[in-house]
Amino acid sequence: MASGLDRVNENELKAMDANRYATKKTIAQGMLDIALLTANASQLKYILQVGEQHQFYKLMLILISLSIVMQLLVGILFVVIGSLNINRHQDQTAAVILNDVILVVVFIISVVNVIISGFGLEYSYSYQHEKTP
Repeated sequence: MASGLDRVNENELKAMDANRYATKKTIAQGMLDIALLTANASQLKYILQVGEQHQFYKLMLILISLSIVMQLLVGILFVVIGSLNINRHQDQTAAVILNDVILVVVFIISVVNVIISGFGLEYSYSYQHEKTP
């Protein structure tokens, strides 16, 4: 009987560890999302301050806005996926689909932000040095 009890405790620990891992992962992802959203807001502020003087003003404005909108979409999808009960078969299917959609949107956000970095940094460096006395 003691060995059966040990197996039950071991299984409970494994289940709790998986849940703890998922919770930590979700918190870490949330913090990264907030950091990226903050960076995009800062980039948007900068591009609006520089205005048409920026060589790629319209492109940067569109890309930064697109990134922010997609981040908000991912946030909404996380709330939706978090409200699902994965013990129900229908919710499991929906959760898998939503998870795949979130993965694709996060990948697109990453690509958009790489492009933003490529078009924004070089000019921002020269612009800041031109403005300093």
